Amino acid sequence: MTDAAMQETGVEGAAEPAALTDGIHLVVDALKLNGVETVYGVVGIPITDLARLAQASGIRYIGFRHESDAGHAAAAAGFLTQKPGICLTVSAPGFLNGLVALANATTNCFPMVQISGSSERHLVDLQRGDYEEMDQLAASRPFVKAAYRVQRAEDIGRGIARAIRTAISGRPGGVYLDIPAAVLGEIIDADKGAASLWELVDPAPRQLPQPQAVDRAIELLAGAERPLVVLGKGAAYAQADSTIREFVESTGIPYLPMSMAKGLLPDDHPQSAATARSLALKRADVVMLVGARLNWLLGHGDAPQWNPDAKFVQVDIAATEMDSNQPIAAPLVGDVASVMEALVERSKPGRISAPAQWREELTARSTQNVTKMAGRLEAARTAHPMKFLGALQAIRDVLADNPRAYVVNEGANALDLARNTIPMQVPRHRLDSGTWGVMGIGMGYAIAAAVETGEPVVAIEGDSAFGFSGMEIEAVCRYNLPIVTVVLNNSGVYRGDEPSGHAADPAPTALKARHDLMIEAFGGKGYQATTPDEVESALREALAAGVPALIDCVIDPADGTESGAIAHLNPKGLSGKK
Repeated sequence: MTDAAMQETGVEGAAEPAALTDGIHLVVDALKLNGVETVYGVVGIPITDLARLAQASGIRYIGFRHESDAGHAAAAAGFLTQKPGICLTVSAPGFLNGLVALANATTNCFPMVQISGSSERHLVDLQRGDYEEMDQLAASRPFVKAAYRVQRAEDIGRGIARAIRTAISGRPGGVYLDIPAAVLGEIIDADKGAASLWELVDPAPRQLPQPQAVDRAIELLAGAERPLVVLGKGAAYAQADSTIREFVESTGIPYLPMSMAKGLLPDDHPQSAATARSLALKRADVVMLVGARLNWLLGHGDAPQWNPDAKFVQVDIAATEMDSNQPIAAPLVGDVASVMEALVERSKPGRISAPAQWREELTARSTQNVTKMAGRLEAARTAHPMKFLGALQAIRDVLADNPRAYVVNEGANALDLARNTIPMQVPRHRLDSGTWGVMGIGMGYAIAAAVETGEPVVAIEGDSAFGFSGMEIEAVCRYNLPIVTVVLNNSGVYRGDEPSGHAADPAPTALKARHDLMIEAFGGKGYQATTPDEVESALREALAAGVPALIDCVIDPADGTESGAIAHLNPKGLSGKK
């Protein structure tokens, strides 16, 4: 009698049954094999057991109240670690919620993988009305770098490997991985399953620039009368901090940091043109973009914001980014670290040197603008009711004594004013609304920063922006994370003093909340502050305690500008608010 037959009939001496595994175990094993340490998500059918097993297997699972927030956390984790953040969601509505964050990750070039369970293919494809029926693969494709579906348990290892490599290689972005419930539950031979998994080798290989392209850029910069370097969040993501600093300081070229590149060099560095931004853009004749794009955040490179005769050098890993808005005179295609190393190596000492007259022109304008801002800050410090700038300079003073704290920032006025008021000294310690200007990133980004780094986080939120993800303060408290949320509460979207156009209803922009009471419901520490001194005292106390806290800053409802710094994007029709 054969072993197989003995196994079937139960005859004594039969071989032991073959070890088995399933799709859920294979997903976890594949993630662990590729170094995934944390998964962010929301559980439900069909991925609850996947989350349980991941946690039991040593992967940290951080559970959220809404999939968008879990996705934003995964995206921020990708930015901070250079490894794809992993978001786990349920099917259909949960998938769509996560897709918002996945699309935002793609737009911002953050590596992220969203893994979603899905309904059975034979039911979905014939539109038979299955539970949470949706063709999620097709729905995701317009918004991501790539989308894949696993149809067999034996392909899970391949799917995980492809998703991670795609998310992190070249220009990073969001990848969707669809795993139907039947595949998660499929049982296969354990040896066969183990053999189907593999660890990625060099998933984000360096891409070196062409030497002649480097020499072309050096020649253009060397001949400039008013050169300028613009540092984008791609430069921060590259973690090539010392090389970037060496290039900037050895050439003497003034630099302008975009918001999430602040801290690559300290904001008080003598070559920073941040406080003379308008003049720098309008006058620069050769501009080198490092991990920055000429999108709407830089006025598409158009006059009159820019010098119409400016020539551009662009450092980007994606060749297709070149010439997207302006002619690029010296394209440098490669990863930021490799390009900057090549520029430092091939540029002889003194070959590039920013003229003293240009630096002096920017310094004079900076001094003028800093003096003007100091007057605004002084007036705001004693104003009552409290102004945005009064609260923000109190936050600034506390953060000056806590330079390791991460700053998350979103809102309209809260974002614009904080960006210009609170300097950064350390790279990658400022995370904000980014390229899309999306609201709702706050708590997800804050949670990721705390989880991935272990450092304290201060989330500076407009009251409207906070509402998009505010329920996640429950997760902050549940995991006892060192996050202090500061809500700049002027009781409105933009501002809270708009009169209502309806006798019984509040104005469309009106809000009303005591956010400090919210966090107390979850076991955190709540503060209400009505003066800058109270803001400073509460923030110092909360950071020292290192536990979840929220400071509700009562801001003058009349303080604030419609749409913040981008009011010009509002349509100006007959009924448009002037």
